Amino acid sequence: MNRICKFLVPGLILTAGLVAPAMADLKVGVVNYGRLMQDSPQAKAAEDAIRAEFATRQSDMQRQQASLKAKEDKLQKDAATMSESQRSQSEKDLRDGNRDLARKAQEMQDDFNARRNEEMTRLQRSLFEEVTAYGKAQGYDLVLAEGVIYATNSLDITPAILTALQSRKGGGAAKPAAK
Repeated sequence: MNRICKFLVPGLILTAGLVAPAMADLKVGVVNYGRLMQDSPQAKAAEDAIRAEFATRQSDMQRQQASLKAKEDKLQKDAATMSESQRSQSEKDLRDGNRDLARKAQEMQDDFNARRNEEMTRLQRSLFEEVTAYGKAQGYDLVLAEGVIYATNSLDITPAILTALQSRKGGGAAKPAAK
């Protein structure tokens, strides 16, 4: 045991002496990835594009819903004066319309979720590339995103990356902004 300590302790001291100077020059940045996903102009553009893509279907469904509501109101108003077959047919038409509307709503929600997932995957890839390019351009040795419990504001490079993303939105391949 004593022999192990004779060799182990000097080895640890030597290793600590070599690692400490290297750590002093380490440049570390922290990115709030959630904020990038929420505040970047690319995220907002993707969200707007998806909403615009589904706006027509949404308005069609709202019109169909209003039409069904009008038919339901008419049925309640005129039910007493209708024959049994007319009332039965109106109720069937109303049920079929509600089923159709529910099916269309579910299909639209599924399509919307699929498109949103596609766009978010594309956005994540783009943001990852932007953070990587920014880190390289600014000479960072390490850029952390998820799993950071605490970081001082001096390490947070999120605002600088957001600035770089905003400059890319306006033009082609702009250089990342300096910190």
